[in-house]
Amino acid sequence: MEITGKSKIMFVLADPIDHVRASAVINAYFRSIGDDVAVSPLHVLPGDLGAVVASIRLMRNVFGFGVTIPHKTRVIEHLDEITSTARMIGAVNFVKRTAEGRLVGDNLDARGFIESLLECDVAVRNRKVLQVGAGGAGRATAFGLAEAGVAELTIMNRDEEKARALAAAVVAQYPATKVSAGRAEARAFDLIVNTTSLGMKADDPLPLDIEGVGPGATVSDIIVNPAVTRLMAKAIEQGAKTIGGKSMLDAQMVLVARLIAR
Repeated sequence: MEITGKSKIMFVLADPIDHVRASAVINAYFRSIGDDVAVSPLHVLPGDLGAVVASIRLMRNVFGFGVTIPHKTRVIEHLDEITSTARMIGAVNFVKRTAEGRLVGDNLDARGFIESLLECDVAVRNRKVLQVGAGGAGRATAFGLAEAGVAELTIMNRDEEKARALAAAVVAQYPATKVSAGRAEARAFDLIVNTTSLGMKADDPLPLDIEGVGPGATVSDIIVNPAVTRLMAKAIEQGAKTIGGKSMLDAQMVLVARLIAR
């Protein structure tokens, strides 16, 4: 991969950085369509986020940057504008830098997540879904699932108040969807989604108990690295269908290309 002064530069801001695979996926995608784009992960501590974003404003060959754990919500205060989708979700995962140095945040997680399910032949409409996590990624998937027409969505989170707040926000936007917060047995659902970071490390505990989940159910884990998390491995052993985070990331590549082309 040759990077020159004509290359469009992009970053992925994260902390920690070891798990980040988005840069490799994005580089491969743009190479495949013949676009001269180079993406690199940047290790940015939460306390340094404002200074880094301010610096990116001044980098005239930078076209944008991805945002992942733990910056998806905090980055908003450092931007000039966010889309209506990002505002509804309350989190940003991609920022476009305009030629004038303005920073415009969007959230592609919801569209990418739903598209990844459809591409893997997983029906969403009228299904019962159990989601674990209510952070930035969890907010995106919850709104995306409601928009896609799920019949019922239950949100589990370590901080139950955060789960209840997300459930209320989704209901306010999509009143026809039955949304609740609290613990539930995974075996009662058609689709189980992990939106937490549990699974990135080999010694992480499972984000939830999926005992009894088998054929006919799908377990989706939005973690990209490792490609097969412990949760997914257990689901496979029980005969369930699984979808990893790379599918969601792949589905966002076309959306990223459109954003930086505008």
